[in-house]
Amino acid sequence: MAIKRFTKMEYKNADEMVFGDAKYPISYGFGQKIGAGHVVPEINFAPRPEAAKNPETLTREYVDYITKDIMERAVTIGLPAVQLENEHVWQMVNEPKKFEKPVIIGQTAMIEKYHDEYGIATSIRHTIADPRLCEFGMREGQDKTHNYPEKVIEAAEIAAENGASLLSIESMGGKEMSDYGIMNGDIRAWLFGIGYLGALDMEWLWPQLVDICKKNKVVAGGDTNCAGANTSMFMAGGYLDKDVARTFAAVTRCIASTRTLIALECGATGPDKDCGYEGPILKAISGRPSAQEGKNCTCAHNDLMGNLTAQVCDLWSNESVEYHPEFGGSSVQCWLGSIGAEAMLMNAAKQMKQDKVLRDLYMATDRYRSPEAFCIAYDNAYTIGETIVEYGKDRYLRAKMAGLKAAELIQASAEKGAMKLSKQEKDTLNVIIRDLTACPDDEDKFVALCLKEYKNVPGFNPKNYGL
Repeated sequence: MAIKRFTKMEYKNADEMVFGDAKYPISYGFGQKIGAGHVVPEINFAPRPEAAKNPETLTREYVDYITKDIMERAVTIGLPAVQLENEHVWQMVNEPKKFEKPVIIGQTAMIEKYHDEYGIATSIRHTIADPRLCEFGMREGQDKTHNYPEKVIEAAEIAAENGASLLSIESMGGKEMSDYGIMNGDIRAWLFGIGYLGALDMEWLWPQLVDICKKNKVVAGGDTNCAGANTSMFMAGGYLDKDVARTFAAVTRCIASTRTLIALECGATGPDKDCGYEGPILKAISGRPSAQEGKNCTCAHNDLMGNLTAQVCDLWSNESVEYHPEFGGSSVQCWLGSIGAEAMLMNAAKQMKQDKVLRDLYMATDRYRSPEAFCIAYDNAYTIGETIVEYGKDRYLRAKMAGLKAAELIQASAEKGAMKLSKQEKDTLNVIIRDLTACPDDEDKFVALCLKEYKNVPGFNPKNYGL
């Protein structure tokens, strides 16, 4: 399958972007329309660990408890639409015919039942687990112990064949190198790990996933650099955390956007994954619908941009919550109420033609709370997108330039006094600009340099990436 690089922006300017509207809306599932003038809540969940002890208990947990609870609450509170996201547990990809297939069949039948009975638009995203281990091999034929690369593809096929509305994955390519980069404050290692190695892995994986989806008439959603950029974000943390500079996390997020974009270049149509905070950059470039998470995902993690991330979303998610009882019902029912209320606020703003006012309030709330929020504020996301498409045909150079543009935007804001940075943050930013500038523009020279410099990074094997 040919990879079609993005070399121009799909929006004329940043102001064209707003939540609930995408240039290329998409329909799937049972009456579901995304990016077509309204925001849909996407409820994400996880089974209790003991439920995965056998296929029967896992199916019961997912279908009779989680899915039924969600649909009952969605109808009870009057939601016109809801999307479920099932982020697969390890058992579902390790033995997909036993653990995955009955869950998918049961969940699909359940959401169809509620659609038929109550008219609620429903769909379910199945996000395949990626247990591939760099130490054993990331591509087919390499892992002789677990066969994880083959199992990932098999799990995708079974999901598509048995009722998934939308298929996604949180792929792991380049993580061994990005982890090294984070722990050592080495932006060049990060660029190599995610901007190059991760890109190679995406180019191997996503044509296969898109082919599976096309064959089964399933929508290919997208990927996220959760394994890399979110690790960087979590390590940077909040104002009391000092382990990783937030300027470093911000730049890594923008580099990661070029990797995540490859799913769309391989034929995925979106909506992308909620935990990909790089989503505003992708939407600016591609015009495809975007799923986002923020203030309503505190069940899973904390961040410094919980309002801002709603600015241009088309699906609004809670991230993931383990199934358990709360005072207000089960956990999935309570968090559905939270994201559902936020989606209703956005949709009311659209009906009253105040959506861009609310968008700007979301954005202004968090714009200067962290460098990462600043970079994905929709106007800066658009600017970074412009840099990416300027170098769009070169997978490596666009990643380098995206990181450099992000650093320069942060620095310019800090010099004006808008973005407040500590000495540590400023020092880190200066090092990032120095190191990225020093990286050669030629991909072959950069790769040769990195293969020599990082050959002893634990778990790194060039063969995993066809090198």
